[in-house]
Amino acid sequence: MRHEEENPPETSSTTSTATADQEEESWNQRKQALIEELCEKLMSGDLQTKIETARHIRKVVKKSSLKTRSKFGASGVIQPLVLMLVSPCLDAREASLLALLNLAVRNERNKVKIVTAGAIPPLVDLLKFQNGTLRELATAAILTLSAAAPNKPAIAASGAAPLLVQILHSGSVQGRVDAVTALHYLSTCTENSAPILDATAVPPLINLLKECKKYSKFAEKSTALLEILSNSEEGRIAITNSDGGILTLVETVEDGSLVSTQHAVGALLTLCQSSRDKYRELILKEGAIPGLLRLTAEGTFEAQERARTLLDLLRDTPQEKRLSSSVLEKIVYDLAARVDGADKAAETAKRLLQDMVQRSMELSMTRIQRRATSSTPSKIPSS
Repeated sequence: MRHEEENPPETSSTTSTATADQEEESWNQRKQALIEELCEKLMSGDLQTKIETARHIRKVVKKSSLKTRSKFGASGVIQPLVLMLVSPCLDAREASLLALLNLAVRNERNKVKIVTAGAIPPLVDLLKFQNGTLRELATAAILTLSAAAPNKPAIAASGAAPLLVQILHSGSVQGRVDAVTALHYLSTCTENSAPILDATAVPPLINLLKECKKYSKFAEKSTALLEILSNSEEGRIAITNSDGGILTLVETVEDGSLVSTQHAVGALLTLCQSSRDKYRELILKEGAIPGLLRLTAEGTFEAQERARTLLDLLRDTPQEKRLSSSVLEKIVYDLAARVDGADKAAETAKRLLQDMVQRSMELSMTRIQRRATSSTPSKIPSS
């Protein structure tokens, strides 16, 4: 019996593909027509029409693709939306802010266009508002726009940073999270010669770091800013004078992520290097040794080096007789090699160091238990 191959008719597949292409083309044409219509209303409509149009743009863009955001950005809607930011009507400001935020999300080109259109001065003015909603929307906008590298110099020079620090003191949880993230973005601006932060940022950053999970992304940004602030005498004094300032950095060394531990130990090291006599006892009193010992074995390369250097500074013996961290590790490694052989020396040495850390941590148990009983649940997001 002859078996014939059963192939699906090519015409069916071709027709289906052609229909899909036609539907996509039709949808793209309708979308382009809608964009042009909304752009025209923003440019020539009365105030209420502009407010409704801005709200419509926000809804459309919120559910759209990156390509659609780019089409809106190229259509000319950004400039009239920016002009609405200075309207005496608060509804107009809020509608335009929300539309601009949605246009900027995940779209670098639109972020740059918004800043080029002059959005930063009115956004900075909104950071001064008593109206909480508008102020926090402006904070979110500054955060979103500062994520684009070309925007950082203009935002850093705009005077936004001190206003963001004020939000660290008095904003809502989301406002403070956005302010920290925006300040973190701006702190990486290499073109800004003057520091964007001063010591007034230290107390709220310490308080936020107390509240959040030490391994969170938020803690990483907070400790990065505190490390920067530790480079000035005013910043070091503020860290010392803040309630639980040094203790919070020590806790981050113990419980933080690879990034936050690196920044936290960097801040502590800067303190001790600036004045060993002044800061050594303050750091030791908070039980820093266990976390630092563990960090010499488990941190990033930079964190390990910083931890070793700080441990050397914290030891009480004179400089010429002091047993450095690297020497201690070599002694432990040589001992492990004699006990278990060269093949297993690294693993055994790490276990011995961890045992040393554990014993040191047990000596600090009273402090740790006291801290645990006084802690409160975190309200800061872990992201």
